[in-house]
Amino acid sequence: MPPAFKRVVLIGKQAPEIAQSLRALRDFLRRRGCEVLLERETAASVGENGAVADFDEIGRSADLAIVLGGDGTMLAAARKLAHRKVALAGINQGRLGFMTDIALSEMDASVGAILEGRHTIEDRALIEAEILRGGRRLMNTVALNEAVVSKGSQARLIEFKLSIDGEYVYVLRADGVIVATPTGSTAYALSAQGPILQPTVPAFALVPLNPHVLSARPVSVNDSSLIEIELVRAVDARAHFDGFALTDLHEGDRLVLKRSADAIRFVHPPGYSYFTMLREKLRWSKAVGKREED
Repeated sequence: MPPAFKRVVLIGKQAPEIAQSLRALRDFLRRRGCEVLLERETAASVGENGAVADFDEIGRSADLAIVLGGDGTMLAAARKLAHRKVALAGINQGRLGFMTDIALSEMDASVGAILEGRHTIEDRALIEAEILRGGRRLMNTVALNEAVVSKGSQARLIEFKLSIDGEYVYVLRADGVIVATPTGSTAYALSAQGPILQPTVPAFALVPLNPHVLSARPVSVNDSSLIEIELVRAVDARAHFDGFALTDLHEGDRLVLKRSADAIRFVHPPGYSYFTMLREKLRWSKAVGKREED
């Protein structure tokens, strides 16, 4: 039986420690009848000179991209493939691995099941972001985890106005604000006491960063909303997206956010459960002196 995904590209954390896993996976995929390419910079980082592809070619021709690394590696790959609808699977060689959900020890069994068609596909929402200054667009990008407005290097509070669908919500003095997707609700937003959103929930979480009033709390809004954050006062402020794209902000700048028409497509092996993943990664049910519940 031919594999469910014929042309597979391997993308890895650019570090020599992934070399052994990457070569083992490449050989396994070839034995299963797949055409295998390595992402160009990944190949260079592990000293491979075989068939390689850049992200443009991956987007045009790959059936599946398998990412070896942690969530940061997956984020970088997902952002570059956001408009291409390439399916992504992740093998965790990082720390937590919320998005890279295949354990290294189960790599062959899980990837084999995916190639046999025993998998689930899950679309994850993206935020589309643009920064406007005096009516002129400074930047346009997407984020899988979150868009953030925050203070810069001078460590002074910033003041911003939040509007949703053109309706004024509040003006807040704070270190900043996170606008997180359900995927990003377990990333930066979680460390800022934001809510965890199940990936299928059509919502964005707005999480203030160290607000100067005790009443400011995280709010979840429908992901069909148009969210605008206008910088009212700031000596030094910045916007960043998934920790990658970084832009200095001036007073009067507006960050406009909405759900992207594109989505990231994750491929999960059989047996994947979002809540099992949360329980394991966040160590739920691990009380001192008690055994973990089955």
